[in-house]
Amino acid sequence: MTLSLTPTQIMAGVGVLLVLVLAWRAGSRRAKAAAEAARTGARLVSLVGRVLFTAALIVVVQWIVITYSGGSWLTLATLGLPALFAAHTLTRALTVTTSEPRRRGGGRR
Repeated sequence: MTLSLTPTQIMAGVGVLLVLVLAWRAGSRRAKAAAEAARTGARLVSLVGRVLFTAALIVVVQWIVITYSGGSWLTLATLGLPALFAAHTLTRALTVTTSEPRRRGGGRR
């Protein structure tokens, strides 16, 4: 038994294979995009959990020191140190920095 195909049948077969490959690649791209979106959401939830835990820990330590301490220096340090860290973090996050492109020729002109 001999298999004989016309050029039209061969082109149709190649076209079908091309469509299948393109559909498979598009599906894998969609799957990768969905997985990346899930990872991003999980990272955000994890970050929020760590931030809330750290904030609660700071509040508990401050409450204990303020409640059971009579010294003003210890109270000042307990309230001031976390405030310094928060101020540093917010200042870095809200500061806009730009980088000027360098001119060719060593900047002389």
